[in-house]
Amino acid sequence: MALIERLKEEQKSAMKAKDKPRLGTIRLALSAIKQREVDERITLTDDDITAVLVKMVKQRRDSVAQFQQANRTDLADVELAEIAVLEDFMPQPLSDDEVGALIEAAIAESGAAGMQDMGKVMGVLKPQIQGRADMGKVSGLVRSKLG
Repeated sequence: MALIERLKEEQKSAMKAKDKPRLGTIRLALSAIKQREVDERITLTDDDITAVLVKMVKQRRDSVAQFQQANRTDLADVELAEIAVLEDFMPQPLSDDEVGALIEAAIAESGAAGMQDMGKVMGVLKPQIQGRADMGKVSGLVRSKLG
């Protein structure tokens, strides 16, 4: 089933179950997807939708950090609940070993010799890892392998 259809089915299920927090989060996701489709005048693929969801999760993680610094655990809890709902629609996360193996393969594939080739390695890795691992962490691992 396509990701957009899965989101719409889950929206219906949340409505029937009267699960307002889940319903609200799914509506936010569908709205963000629709906004991008309208802005760019395209129909998004599952990979594009995953990228939208990754962006939404990243925004919420930033908000959680800010709320926790301000001692607003009530707001942080709301954001954490939204992250949990959004992660239901994202691909299975990769283990550290799988990420390491993908990095090694990308370095070999791109023929990277040093830090100046980091862009090539990340270009190979991004489509494989998008939504399945934290790109910041992956970038640090690539940097340590090349440096």
